[in-house]
Amino acid sequence: MNVKKIYVLATGGTIAGSAESDTATTGYQAGAIGIETLLAAVPEIRKIAEVSGEQIAAIDSKDMTQAVQLKLARRCNELLAFEGVDGIVITHGTDTMEETAYLLSLLACTDKPIVLTGAMRPATAISADGPLNLLDAVRVAVSDEARDQGVLVVTNNQIDGAHDVTKSHTTSVQTFQSPNGGSLGSVDDGVVRFTRRSSYTHLAASLQLSENVQVLPDVRILYGYAGDDGLLVEAAVAAGAEGLIYAGMGNGSLPEKVEAKLAAAAAKGIVVVRSTRGYAGNVTTAEASYDAAHILYSQGLNPQKARILLQLALLQTKEPAAIQAWFDKY
Repeated sequence: MNVKKIYVLATGGTIAGSAESDTATTGYQAGAIGIETLLAAVPEIRKIAEVSGEQIAAIDSKDMTQAVQLKLARRCNELLAFEGVDGIVITHGTDTMEETAYLLSLLACTDKPIVLTGAMRPATAISADGPLNLLDAVRVAVSDEARDQGVLVVTNNQIDGAHDVTKSHTTSVQTFQSPNGGSLGSVDDGVVRFTRRSSYTHLAASLQLSENVQVLPDVRILYGYAGDDGLLVEAAVAAGAEGLIYAGMGNGSLPEKVEAKLAAAAAKGIVVVRSTRGYAGNVTTAEASYDAAHILYSQGLNPQKARILLQLALLQTKEPAAIQAWFDKY
């Protein structure tokens, strides 16, 4: 039997975290442990794959930047172009894992598995969840069923797709959930089982980032609340935002004063997209006045993912109908 070759790209995070006490699960230094040490701590990985590691960054994922994310996207495409690489596993902090996973899912031109994993407890904790998560991620990456499934997130014996997955709990090990469609599968006592397939795909090759794109368009997220007067809309516009994501109530509902200011922004050529502060559900068409003002809707994307898709769309067009088509498809 041929042993598959998996490349592990490390970015830091809690999975590489170190605390002063083995009972501490907060107050640790994220990204303190290098990739070779992480791999050495899980010798079982060598029994299922030929693994190589590379340190891309060593940061707490709250400090993740789009520069690092774009570097990851380009590195994934470089590595997966080689026949000698069968899949990639990325170790990542949980705070922004869903954003990196979604960006990669749009930019990775491959049917080979890309799997992100992390941990909610540092590597030094007696209850550390990182070693099993890393082992399960490699198990998924070598699975034939994982091919052409897009970018995956594997934690707590669970397999989720990048489009749907979100961090749902501040500290629990079962934090990653897919509220709209459910998980794609699980890892049961080491056995990878997919129960459904994702229907989402990456951007067409013609829409991929060129090598000279280092910075994505400026898109801001604004959070809705009772009594919002739209002052932050004006501030974002004044700061030069090219796009706005408004995390509204329910089905992306906009307070009256906010709607007026978002409509004014859209009239100036700033692309405005309604998302929701709610945990689950699609944001769809709603008030006729929203459509009249060319205020778009995010479908199943939460605000942080809607921002990423709008950034990529703005590299191609500012035409509202064309951008709405992206949200309908991706």
